[in-house]
Amino acid sequence: MSSIIYETHKYCVDTVVFTRRGAEPGTEMSSRTRAHVYVTGNVQGVFYRATTRDAARERDVDGWVRNLDDGRVEAVFEGPAAAVEGMVEWCQTGSPAADVDDVDATYEEPEGLDGFEIRR
Repeated sequence: MSSIIYETHKYCVDTVVFTRRGAEPGTEMSSRTRAHVYVTGNVQGVFYRATTRDAARERDVDGWVRNLDDGRVEAVFEGPAAAVEGMVEWCQTGSPAADVDDVDATYEEPEGLDGFEIRR
């Protein structure tokens, strides 16, 4: 029986807080993982969703991205753990015109998404 590792990452401009929940000593994350991400800052109207889609496709990461009514961007990334973590890190900067204040990522059980899309 494999163990599931749930992680929550909170990225701020100067601080990273890392919390691991449910991990047993000696266990590793499965080959595929899922990150549910909320990005705060000037991230709408600056091609953040389009560049997120392009970055995810370059890394063979599946999922989606959308704007929220409160000004944040929400995204889900599924794929190999290293590639998904790379996308979460990428979100800290995002598109060249973006000004990211905060990235909040929660790691979850993958749902088997295929492809990457911009949701409206």
